[in-house]
Amino acid sequence: MKVKVSVQSELNPTEDESKVIDAVSNITGSRGYTKTIRGKKSYIVQEGDETLLLRLRSLLRSERILDAARKIIMRSVEDDTINFCINKQVAYVGHVSFCRQSGESPLGPISFSITTDNPNELIDWLAARTIDGFPVE
Repeated sequence: MKVKVSVQSELNPTEDESKVIDAVSNITGSRGYTKTIRGKKSYIVQEGDETLLLRLRSLLRSERILDAARKIIMRSVEDDTINFCINKQVAYVGHVSFCRQSGESPLGPISFSITTDNPNELIDWLAARTIDGFPVE
């Protein structure tokens, strides 16, 4: 299965850049990033393969939110792309809370865009179905 992951979060003028990097890294497990400027906005961006999803996968299990995550992620599939957002402030403290693109996260979300040739297989791996709260893999 081919997987391409792009993670980005806007760096607001009032935010400490290192805290935004920490928030993103807490979810991806990676400290590697680029700072991109588009117009007047700056973004922290990480790009890679499914290794950028390993920490998120682990968090979904440890926080026991696989069923909720699976529903949200399943609704975010469009053709071969999966797009979802995670609350940046919650990510900064090392937890996962899904949110909408705008509005629910005052400082803006951490946005994930995953392109894969098999979205269902990726979702089964990332947010497995559960029975009695335990992943069925």
